[in-house]
Amino acid sequence: MAMIEKEIIGKLDQIPGWEYRDGQLKKTFALDDFGASLAFVNKVADLAESADHHPDILIQYNKVTLSLVSHDEGGITGKDFGLAGEIEKL
Repeated sequence: MAMIEKEIIGKLDQIPGWEYRDGQLKKTFALDDFGASLAFVNKVADLAESADHHPDILIQYNKVTLSLVSHDEGGITGKDFGLAGEIEKL
């Protein structure tokens, strides 16, 4: 079940650097170069496949922006926070 905005904002402190914008959890990661960006995205892809929950990914040379939302639930859910937390461990 999708969370309400108050719940989402209350949980953002659990995933530092992530923000709630446009109905999604978003974070931009700055990496060393394009190769590092690709390596990071591949690690994120492995986590996403394991969780069966897939972020939108934008690669801009050394920056990777991830956006999470549970489309099938119509908003942000615990799955989004869980995957964001796992990504933070990378």
